[in-house]
Amino acid sequence: MPRVKRSVATRARKKKVIKAAKGAYGLRKNVYRRAKETTLRAAAFATKHRRFKKRAFRTLWTMRLNSALRENGTTYSRFIGAMKKANITLNRKVLAELAVNDKPAFSALVEKVKTAA
Repeated sequence: MPRVKRSVATRARKKKVIKAAKGAYGLRKNVYRRAKETTLRAAAFATKHRRFKKRAFRTLWTMRLNSALRENGTTYSRFIGAMKKANITLNRKVLAELAVNDKPAFSALVEKVKTAA
């Protein structure tokens, strides 16, 4: 059986890991063993924080809505309850976008929900 030289594949694999660890501090960016640990940890955090990002945005939308609703004389919880009774299905993202960028339309929606509930 012929002898297999694996230096090309090994070097390519190591280069890929070192490139992924670019920007790390100290030996973590240029020593393969440390760079491998760094990239594995970074990948784990990236996965976890994709979930956290969704949570953070929903919180942001809720805060923006509550602030805009208080200007219109109601609170977030009362408004959401009234929307369910009025059978209006707009998600928080769209409502927050309306509250920030189109205040007259948002005020009209709030009045409609208040009268319907």
